[in-house]
Formats: sequence, structure tokens, C-alpha cells
Amino acid sequence: MKSIILNTPSCDSTIYCGEGAFKERTQYLKDKKLFVITDSNVHKIYAPLIKEAFGENYVFVMPAGEGSKNHTQLFKILSAMLENGVTRSSVVVALGGGVVGDVAGLAASLYMRGVKLVQIPTTLLSQVDSSVGGKTAVDFKGVKNVVGTFYQPGEVIVDPMFLNTLPKREIRCGLGEIIKYGALDKGIYKSLIKNRAHLKGIKFLEDITFDCIAHKAEVVRADERDVGGRRKTLNLGHTTGHAFELYYRRKSHGEFVLIGMYYELFIARRMGICGGRYADNLEKLIKKVIGKIPAYEDAERAAIFAKYDKKNTATTQVSVIVPKCEGESEEIKLQLEEYAGFIAQCRDSLLEG
Repeated sequence: MKSIILNTPSCDSTIYCGEGAFKERTQYLKDKKLFVITDSNVHKIYAPLIKEAFGENYVFVMPAGEGSKNHTQLFKILSAMLENGVTRSSVVVALGGGVVGDVAGLAASLYMRGVKLVQIPTTLLSQVDSSVGGKTAVDFKGVKNVVGTFYQPGEVIVDPMFLNTLPKREIRCGLGEIIKYGALDKGIYKSLIKNRAHLKGIKFLEDITFDCIAHKAEVVRADERDVGGRRKTLNLGHTTGHAFELYYRRKSHGEFVLIGMYYELFIARRMGICGGRYADNLEKLIKKVIGKIPAYEDAERAAIFAKYDKKNTATTQVSVIVPKCEGESEEIKLQLEEYAGFIAQCRDSLLEG
């Protein structure tokens, strides 16, 4: 087991990564009053483990899926916290994937103006990305993550044992975020290229997850609240991915990130920002994980949803983070019509190919 200390102005977090992390670290929670939040999928698989680790502490089980990431579910959790005597000395434990982490984190930040939070991510995507960095949110009126806070967990426990029960699709979703980090970090990129024949191996995923968390921790230390520009880079693939996710809702977040990266890589190539063997390798990695890239018939309409992205500073412009070269990315700002035009061009190239 390895650890990373994430020092930020608001809180010092410790991230524990590796086999045995769950069993070792939950021992230190047994003497505290806990309020555990999980979802129906995780509870179905791990109910005995949850009972063993958290004893008689209250366990709130929310319905699994993105549909639970809303203000109604948030206030159900807050009501249960009040009814079960949660105080400022209690600890909220978020045991689940990104939806659980986001909603539970937001509840912890709001209740009594903030109670202690421990994140225990159970999906590859949440382990590699969303559980670290303190972003919490719910979706509202069809817009992703528009209501939320920055609230750092005191501890994040990342144990690869949870990957053994994940469906193949969930592994694919997590690899979407991992490839994103490969487009931001030269070392991660080289590791992905070297190990592309066995990207889904548990040992490789454990090692690369630590590397991705280390990269994110470095970014968050420098720009915790996303005001200095550095943290924007973590949105590579997300502007277009979120727009497609809002419009089509046919795939999961990680899959849309992969698709978004492909479309944004196309834009970077067309603008002369990224190219050559590096761009070819990124494209091959994306296709290796997601397979066929969808050529969405009404992609121009979907692209309009990019105007809701939080990076934007004007309603007529779209900010996009695109890959540039090994270890480097670039922010570009496009007029909404220009951006939609590029998305349509990419779709047309897929139809022709």
C-alpha cells in the first residue's frame, strides 16, 4: 500500500492506494460515529463486508445510477443524517462510485456547514479520478454538476479488490479517465503505450491508478478551486463528452469522455495543435478501449450543450482543453458555431471512413 498527501489551503487529505487498503484503514474508523452512504449495487455485492467493516453504524442505500445525482436524493440523505444524530464529530463515509462520492461529498459539506468525510471509491473511474480533489455536485435541470462545492475528504481509500466485481463496461469507463491522464502526463502516456496489450489487467490498473492520482494531486495542490487555470486541464475530453452525455444519455460518463477525447483530438488536428505519431497513438488508445466511435447524426445539436460547461466565460464561446504533445495540453476558445462545425466535420469523417 502506498500513500499520497494532498495538501490544500482548505484541508490536508491522505490518499491510501493498494491491495489491503480497505481492511487496514477502516480499522481506524471503528471507534467513530459513522454515517455510511452507498448505492444499491454496491450494497448487494458487499453487504457482509460493509457489516464487518462498519458494524452497527447507519448505512444509507441510495438507488444506483446517474439518476440519483439530484437535489431530491441529496435532501433525503441530509434528512437521514439529522434523524440519525449525525454531529460535527461524526464521519460521513462515501462507499461507491462517482455518483455516491459526489452526492455524499456534497451532503457532508452542507450538513452543519461541514462534517468529516472519507471517500472509498469502488469503481475504476472513481478511484482514478472523481474521489480525489474535493469536487462535489448534483445535476440540476438537465445540467451536469451545476450545484456543488469544493470539499476535500480527510481520507481516500483506494483498494483494487473492488475492481474484481466490476462489469467490463465499468473498467472501460475508468480507462477513459486513465487515457485522459495519458494525454496530460508524459510518464502515464509512455506507460499506456508500453502496456497497451493488457490495459485491463488488475495489477496494471492498480499501478496506473496511483500514477493518475499522483498527477491529479499535484494539479489540485496548485489550483484547488479551479481558478488558476491548471485544474482546467483535467477537463480534457469532458467538454464534448458532457455535451454528448446530456443530449444522448445512451452511454455512461467514462464512455462519453473517450468519445469526447476523440472529437476534441480531431479539432486539435484540424487546428494544427496536435499531430503526427503522438496523435495517432492517442487515437489508437481511445479506439482500443471504446471500439467504434459513434458518428452521431445530429451532433451539431448535441454540441450546443457545451455552452453550459463551467470553463466557459461567455455564452457564445466554448472552452476546450485539447492534447498538444507528450505531457502538454492547450486551452482553445471557439465560437459556439465554429465548435459545432468542427464536431460535424468529425462526424462526417467517421461516416466517410
